Amino acid sequence: MSDTTDTTTAEGETNTNRRQPFPQGFLDTIGTGWAERPDTIPAPRDVAPYAARRREALSQLFPGRRLVVPAGAFKQRSNDTDYPFRAHSAFAHLTGWGADAVPDSVLVFDPDGDAHEVTLYVRDRATRETPEFYRDASIGEFWVGPRPSLAAVAAELGVATDHIERFSASDDDLVVGDHDGLTSAVSELRLVKDAYEIEQMRLAVDVTAKGFDDIVRELPRIIEHPRGERVVEGVFHLRARSDGNWEGYDTIAASGPHACYLHWTRNDGAVVPGDLMLVDAGVELDSLYTADITRTIPVSGRFTPIQRTIYEAVREAADAAFAAARPGMKFRELHDTAMQVIAARTAEWGLLPVTAEEALDADRGGQQRRYMVHGTSHHLGMDVHDCAQARREMYYDGEIAPGMIFTIEPGLYFQIDDETVPEEYRGIGVRIEDDILMTEDGPVNLSAGMPRTADEIEEWIAQSRD
Repeated sequence: MSDTTDTTTAEGETNTNRRQPFPQGFLDTIGTGWAERPDTIPAPRDVAPYAARRREALSQLFPGRRLVVPAGAFKQRSNDTDYPFRAHSAFAHLTGWGADAVPDSVLVFDPDGDAHEVTLYVRDRATRETPEFYRDASIGEFWVGPRPSLAAVAAELGVATDHIERFSASDDDLVVGDHDGLTSAVSELRLVKDAYEIEQMRLAVDVTAKGFDDIVRELPRIIEHPRGERVVEGVFHLRARSDGNWEGYDTIAASGPHACYLHWTRNDGAVVPGDLMLVDAGVELDSLYTADITRTIPVSGRFTPIQRTIYEAVREAADAAFAAARPGMKFRELHDTAMQVIAARTAEWGLLPVTAEEALDADRGGQQRRYMVHGTSHHLGMDVHDCAQARREMYYDGEIAPGMIFTIEPGLYFQIDDETVPEEYRGIGVRIEDDILMTEDGPVNLSAGMPRTADEIEEWIAQSRD
């Protein structure tokens, strides 16, 4: 990474102990000799009319109130390096601006009677004559590349723009992230996806499926490396960055006993034949929509009898939840349905101190949850756990509606030191996760094209080795 360079000016700016001053000759000439840059005005994005309707829907919820939706700023990773910038999901949803959004931008809804005038405040591009061009390593175009002009942003997104320097906050503003009502509202706007969002989710799933194919194809190299889990992560990252923007969340590449840790992201272990490997990963597109898919695969290519038994029990729970899903049912019923299968199977295997029926008692049961402590489903979209700030009555206790996209992801996890299960169960973790679109006619599994059954998983691995 290039060293940041400070500037010596007539005003006598000081330098840090590692920054080199600019000589006067540089300062006298850096602003000259540049070709003229035409301001190319792009065509509107496909998302523009959808984003306009989303803004109108939000406007109607808060007549007479000034609403502020910040994109967010860079976040420091270490010293003077930042994490890659990602705009706040509410900002991206309401503007249609995804991976290329300019940090520190702000979308503002100014009251106009019962409606609003909406303005997107953006840092306009600087001319080459300004010190920002060469001096500022965080926003200077010499460092990070050119920004679009205000006119270009307005044309592409279909919203009025102004320079960020002309934005001023007010004590009466409702700000996303600071005010619960507005924060819940922008989250709830994403519960039901429009046609653009559904298409983006289909694309995200398709690219993610290719990433899983990459992993299976690279299994021999993954097994050879002492930190094979890290190779899994890297293989998927290549697909995510080449065909998308990034991963939607840190990849879980959990082999052997690590598969029993629900959010294992250290990914520093070996991938050993004979073990199962649980991979939970999703590609985020440039539009910021992400898939979220989990597959559990036998590293050697074939399940052992006990691994197959556990795997197929998890698939039975997933299939039961999918079969039960329908418009109008409570979202939490998906979990209840999967739990019926998990309770039945763990009781059948002699793992519970009570019957399956007793385990399912709402007040005194739950013994089966020792082996599956997480929920079965969550909404999915711009965030991997999308719409998380929605009110409970709109989310967990809400009704499933056409246009909603959510996961179905039961699992069974028998930790390596769990003495409540037979030794042959210990260290086995299985999760199967698919991305589901609800339609008027029922659920559609967007990731159904990926292998799911134990037989399909084994055939998948075998074909990759041909």
